Amino acid sequence: MHFDYTPRGVCSRAIHIDLSDDGKTIEQVSFEGGCNGNLKAVSKLVAGHSVDEIVGILAGNTCGPRPTSCADQLSRALVEAAAAAH
Repeated sequence: MHFDYTPRGVCSRAIHIDLSDDGKTIEQVSFEGGCNGNLKAVSKLVAGHSVDEIVGILAGNTCGPRPTSCADQLSRALVEAAAAAH
């Protein structure tokens, strides 16, 4: 299942997510914009893990003075993507 998310309050412009058919496992994530090297690393690290596990780890992560981050926005995107899969 493919899901596109528009993050808010961060440098990245889009997050593209592919989940397993049941919406529980992250198959692939890619970002448009943002800190290229860091977001490529995040994408590699989350692949193959469960949505719940990654949301638990990344939710609430901040970036400098911002109340959110690309990682936090990914957690929000994963919640929406998983809900859409059900």
